[in-house]
Amino acid sequence: MALEATFRELSEQIYNLLDSWEFLDVTMRDQPEDQGTALADAMDNSVLDLVGMLLQARKAALSAAQAVVHPLDLDRARRELTVCQERFHGMEQKFAADLVSYDKLRGLAQLGGERGGEWLAWAGITKQAIEECRQPLQAVSIALAACWQELAERVGMTSINVRSTSIGQKIDKEALESAEALHQGVT
Repeated sequence: MALEATFRELSEQIYNLLDSWEFLDVTMRDQPEDQGTALADAMDNSVLDLVGMLLQARKAALSAAQAVVHPLDLDRARRELTVCQERFHGMEQKFAADLVSYDKLRGLAQLGGERGGEWLAWAGITKQAIEECRQPLQAVSIALAACWQELAERVGMTSINVRSTSIGQKIDKEALESAEALHQGVT
């Protein structure tokens, strides 16, 4: 795939993930009004953090995509892609720890089971929205890897190899003796 197209794909996948995070955010905020819970509030705050981190990653991805169009600036593309990768990695960790971990999903199920009614429905929809974020998250990961691969291949195509070879005269014993004899005869 062409360098520009690969970076454009990354931006599109990040946008798709942003849609998933925003849907999850709406779902989290749509909890029943009677007596919120610490778990629901903590998960909602985590989603807001994830959206913020993703917006930072998206900004870096867009900047990297601009760097690979004419005039090509591979160093800027590399720096921005690094920022995007760092934000994405932090996002993956936060998603795993704060939303999709066994403890969090079990706590969500227990909350729905204990409170019943609207809370049970909310917990089920929220769990489904969390699960639906996995595929777009994976798609961004794949797109990031493709960008790194394209960037590495492009850098590899423009590398310069320098090889040093020594060139000199081969001096053998006869030539040395004849040069000395000539030199002695001249004096």
